[in-house]
Amino acid sequence: MNAPWEPGATGVLRLPSGRLVRGRGLRRPLPEGQPPTFGLYLLGHEPPAVDWDSRWIRWPDFRLPSDRTAAAEALLEAWERAATDRVEVACGGGRGRTGTALACIAVLDGVPADEAVSYVRRNYDSRAVETPWQRRFVRRFRP
Repeated sequence: MNAPWEPGATGVLRLPSGRLVRGRGLRRPLPEGQPPTFGLYLLGHEPPAVDWDSRWIRWPDFRLPSDRTAAAEALLEAWERAATDRVEVACGGGRGRTGTALACIAVLDGVPADEAVSYVRRNYDSRAVETPWQRRFVRRFRP
């Protein structure tokens, strides 16, 4: 098992189970400290290579994932790996797509789907999940 994220570190979301997942914006520098051991990247184009395991979901800015089945599988993988790995979820700015993905991961962790956006806004970023269709995606998310 890898050392977990520091609970108070920038962007780290504690899920009800105690799992820690870091959200961030890729337009900002990589935070100091331990690097991720798994990254889930949500971009409209393939991200640059990283030195850790990663997965890319085609997800254009302010939109929804291009392949919702692949997105659900990737979100489940991120949640599962958060039990033992330092999982990072990131998009360009770290709010809309990242917040939406974190809210879906919270649903996988047991947060009711209709409360997941509020949970992420309270515990990660008050402006997470930016569009009405992203909020609807979370409410309808089923693993």
